[in-house]
Amino acid sequence: MSPSEAHRTIETIWRMESAKLIAGLTRMVRDVGLAEDLAQDALVIALERWPETGIPDNPGAWLMTTAKRRAIDFIRRSKLRDQKYEEIGHTVDLYTEDDVDRTLDGEIDDDLLRLIFMTCHPVLSQDARVALTLRLLCGLTTDEIARSFLAAESTVAQRIVRAKRTLSAEKVPFEVPAREELKDRMSAVLEVIYLMFNEGYSATSGDHWTRPLLCQEALRLGRILAEIAPYEPEVHGLVALMEIQASRLKTRVNAKGEPILLMDQNRAKWDQLLIRRGLAALERSRKLGRTLGPYSLQAAISACHAQARSEAETDWIRIAALYEALARSTPSPIVELNRAVAISMAFGPVFGLQIVDELNTEPSLKGYHLLPSVRGDLLAKLGRHDEARTEFERAASMTRNTRERELLLQRAAECGLGTSK
Repeated sequence: MSPSEAHRTIETIWRMESAKLIAGLTRMVRDVGLAEDLAQDALVIALERWPETGIPDNPGAWLMTTAKRRAIDFIRRSKLRDQKYEEIGHTVDLYTEDDVDRTLDGEIDDDLLRLIFMTCHPVLSQDARVALTLRLLCGLTTDEIARSFLAAESTVAQRIVRAKRTLSAEKVPFEVPAREELKDRMSAVLEVIYLMFNEGYSATSGDHWTRPLLCQEALRLGRILAEIAPYEPEVHGLVALMEIQASRLKTRVNAKGEPILLMDQNRAKWDQLLIRRGLAALERSRKLGRTLGPYSLQAAISACHAQARSEAETDWIRIAALYEALARSTPSPIVELNRAVAISMAFGPVFGLQIVDELNTEPSLKGYHLLPSVRGDLLAKLGRHDEARTEFERAASMTRNTRERELLLQRAAECGLGTSK
């Protein structure tokens, strides 16, 4: 394996394992900023050694063991050694060889869920909570998080730095809060899990269009949260959304890893068990809430797709109405862009294009590649192929995902031939 291949492999492993590393280290040192630094130290060691020695059979366990040894060394060297020993005395077993053995076997309890609740503490602002958790749990760069927020990268970077300092200064505990405290953090926790799933469903950057393991982890955390907070309708709404969306994961790419759009997917291969689970969770949400919240509304939209046996049978009028309700519940330019797609499917591309053209002046969508992508699709359906090609090429230049760029350039080429998909 060449050094460049090794580095790409290590980067992929890091994206898969970093959240577990940081969660386990936070349990040890009770400082999320320090935990991230220790995890990064382990990554640096891997980048130095693995190109020469080869990738270990269990790279996640290797990273965890290396990072924990660095953590122990740090605590021993620290000027505050006695204070640290006193703080972690009740968990001294974490530093035994047995702990390393449990780590090698993959035992992490629910440290990831504890980490989410820690980084979603009310002491932080809502934006800071979500940004920090996406950084730690999804391994996203500040640039990628900024794109999710439609915000400046420098702004997001400052939020993350301040958030880690605040958590350390306030000595925020590494725990799932008591039931009476759950509501104070629920909104941010749900948003984080939602964005975590979205990153797995449509990766912001890299060579893969999807990151299924990230989707699975978000869904696992959502299911646990539904057990912890069974009477919160939006928890069940989010679980419903993830269950139904996850049912399509295997059909979103072909054997070569190339993207397959919703309209071209083989619906017979959608996971019916996940769909049934999602519909059941959506029904629980409906029974608990008088009106559907934003996650339940999105789940209802996904349910429309899941219950249609073909593209032609999709109830686009209902989907457009649900997006209208979502726009009132949670107004945002991205919701409006999705509503434009639904309107175009229900009533024709001319009507959808009118909405999209109005969004062209929206500052927050200036660097959002899906805006020109959607506009290109609508123009292609109207037979305006030269304009559509320009929009697809512009979208391709804006995305950070290799597979998505290839798809957009392919669509641009099809427009050059006077065809549309």
